[in-house]
Amino acid sequence: MYVVSEEAAEAGKKRDIKALVAVIPPATQLRKREGPKVREKRIRVRLKPDVKEGELHVSPSLAEELSIREVAELSVPGKKKMRFKAVLNDKVPINEVWVNEEIMKERGVADNTLATVRGA
Repeated sequence: MYVVSEEAAEAGKKRDIKALVAVIPPATQLRKREGPKVREKRIRVRLKPDVKEGELHVSPSLAEELSIREVAELSVPGKKKMRFKAVLNDKVPINEVWVNEEIMKERGVADNTLATVRGA
C-alpha cells in the first residue's frame, strides 16, 4: 500500500475543473482551423466585346476567395479547359466572369453559360 502525504492529497482534490477545461478550445474554433479552402466555383460566363483577347475579367472578392493571382482556368462542361490572364475588375459581379466575345464564340461557348473557374 502506498502512503500519500496529506499535502499531496489536498492538492489533488483542490484542482478546479473549470481551469482544466479552459485549455480545450471550443468546437467552433477547431472547425475554423480545419475549414477546407475553396479552390473552384461555378459561375456564369458573360461575353463582352470590350474585353481583350486572352483576358478574363473577375471581381476582386472572387479572385481573393479562389486565390487567383495572374492566371485563371475556365472549365466549360463538354469543352476543354481554357487558361486566361486574370484581370481584376470592380464592375464584374461576384457570381460571373467576363471574357472576349469572339474567342468564346469560336470555341462554342454561348453567353450566360455556366462554367467552373479556378486559380491556375
